[in-house]
Amino acid sequence: MNEGLVVLVRAIIGFFSLLIFARILGKEQISQLTFFDYILGITIGSIASELTVDLSSRAWPHWVGLITWASLAYLMEIISLKWRYAAKYIEGEPAIVIMNGRIMEDVLRKMKIRISDIMVLLRNKGVFDLNEVDYVIMEPNGQISVLKKSEHLPLTPKDMNISVSPTGISTELIYDGEIFEENLREMNKDTKWLMKELKKRGIKDVSEVFLATLNDAGSLYVDKYKDNIKKVKDIGDYKGPY
Repeated sequence: MNEGLVVLVRAIIGFFSLLIFARILGKEQISQLTFFDYILGITIGSIASELTVDLSSRAWPHWVGLITWASLAYLMEIISLKWRYAAKYIEGEPAIVIMNGRIMEDVLRKMKIRISDIMVLLRNKGVFDLNEVDYVIMEPNGQISVLKKSEHLPLTPKDMNISVSPTGISTELIYDGEIFEENLREMNKDTKWLMKELKKRGIKDVSEVFLATLNDAGSLYVDKYKDNIKKVKDIGDYKGPY
């Protein structure tokens, strides 16, 4: 059989095998992956690539290895879900690296993490002053959770005893020039009301609208295909907020 055809067949087998295994194992965002998950993904991907292009050996041993690794990963996932203590050792557990504003040096040494690494992660969270920090927890996925001191927390309407209406989730009423009648009914609105609102914004036809959404508080957002924004030749010519 032609080598190119063999690679094609193997690639198809490897592709759909990975797709099936990924669906079985579930999916997480990259930022949610633990170090073990990351290494596991690389290994399974490496086996799949060898299955595709390594023509010096037969395909079935690679496929058996792929199934074995995926099966073990699935088994570990089931064990982690059913036994909390097993999950502690398989996935790791959160660790407090700053408590009451004090750095836990012993914890950092145990986790082999430098305080400079924590500072980088804090800056990614918008924290540039350790005096603002009350607790920092290192999560198993390598991210941190930060609790600021009370005096550095942002002011909320509740703190000011101000009652506010819930905004809710925005619902699409128009997308790509098409009205969603069902969504209008769910929001207790009709086409007549929608067209009236569009006319207030100088829109005569639905085809002019790219997207229109409405939230529970009654806030209508409308974006037209042709937004009358003056073209800026150079970023230095832009006078608005960045």
